[in-house]
Amino acid sequence: MKTRTCEMFGIDLPIFAFSHCRDVVAAVSKAGGFGVLGALAFSNDQLEIELDWIDEHVDGKPYGVDVVMPQKYAGAGELDPEHMGEQLKEMIPAQHRAWLEHLMEEYHVPELPEDERSEGLLGWVHEKGREQVQIALEHPIKLLANALGSPPKDVVDLAHEHGVKVAALCGSVQQAERHVNQGVDIVVAQGGEAGGRRPRPTPARWQWRSCSKRARATPCGRAAGRASRRACCAPTGPRRGSARTLLARCRCRSSTC
Repeated sequence: MKTRTCEMFGIDLPIFAFSHCRDVVAAVSKAGGFGVLGALAFSNDQLEIELDWIDEHVDGKPYGVDVVMPQKYAGAGELDPEHMGEQLKEMIPAQHRAWLEHLMEEYHVPELPEDERSEGLLGWVHEKGREQVQIALEHPIKLLANALGSPPKDVVDLAHEHGVKVAALCGSVQQAERHVNQGVDIVVAQGGEAGGRRPRPTPARWQWRSCSKRARATPCGRAAGRASRRACCAPTGPRRGSARTLLARCRCRSSTC
């Protein structure tokens, strides 16, 4: 089961596992696949800790980091990285806060202890995303992935200067074309199965067929949950002009998988 992405990263299997768990990232890479750490929920200090741990436990195998740098979002260019948490909280409507408090009380959901509370998804903006990119590039990563839209051109160029390939997720043919024009090395067609973030629940296989045609010579992966060995192998057959690659968020429940 060899594809161009296997040759690109020196891996045995074209299976990329995106996970927020460092243990999963290291285990997949050591098993011959390619683990990718989702950096979205980590503070800068915690991301450094996670990447240090992976460096020590991945046995020199390649791995990557997934960040989120959307092209458009509320408050773009107006947020202060040092006070972003407070600024984002102020943007939540009072009506929503009241509804949430009522919901928690109605179902008797206790508040989290102070030591278990996180800062939230602070990586979901350019200001923090760029900081995470800088931290990631200080480690021996081989792939930088962007989960929302094409990464900025200067970020793509910076990754390439460090010898790091760039991947970007897309949900339409138009997005795939923008990725290629931006210099992205791998286009990832993402469907709506098993947590795929899509406005419409389009199956990943349909997205992949359309996007791979437009991506032309750029390898095109397919992202969605997988529940069986057969489903994992399905997108890896030969196809002219592109390399079929599975980028999985596995939801395996079967002992045969």
